[in-house]
Amino acid sequence: MAEIKDPENTLVVDTTKGRVVIALRPDLAPKHVERLKTLAREGFYDGIVFHRVIEGFMAQTGCPQGTGMGGSSYPNLPAEFTKTPFNRGVVGMARSQNPNSGNSQFFIMFEPGHFLNGQYTVFGEVIEGMENVDKIKRGEPVVNPDKINSMKVAADIAA
Repeated sequence: MAEIKDPENTLVVDTTKGRVVIALRPDLAPKHVERLKTLAREGFYDGIVFHRVIEGFMAQTGCPQGTGMGGSSYPNLPAEFTKTPFNRGVVGMARSQNPNSGNSQFFIMFEPGHFLNGQYTVFGEVIEGMENVDKIKRGEPVVNPDKINSMKVAADIAA
């Protein structure tokens, strides 16, 4: 397993394709990081599918309905845009046309997508398991989609 430097700011995501470890970036997006940790601790993401997966672009998840139209019961978050580039493995918050509409949906980049820079919130980066992200079934919508079996904050996992 990858060396986890900050267990409180690391997500361990067990998917149908294998484990993915995400280092969170509270220095870039403190409100988004807090939201993801809160939802992970509530079990919100357990069983949620990757509903939108585009070859050469990204894999999106976090919609409780599996359609891309839903979110959590919490209010939407204000944008926390930075100059951090959307490179392979970067994790960003999905949103609608409204920049301040991030809630629970997020995406993991398969390839650089610099056209997103400064327009979406970067809140983390995959530090282990990118090969598992690469295996996620593609589609818009995805037929028989892969899913998150469990998503936990590393600090909460017993050694």
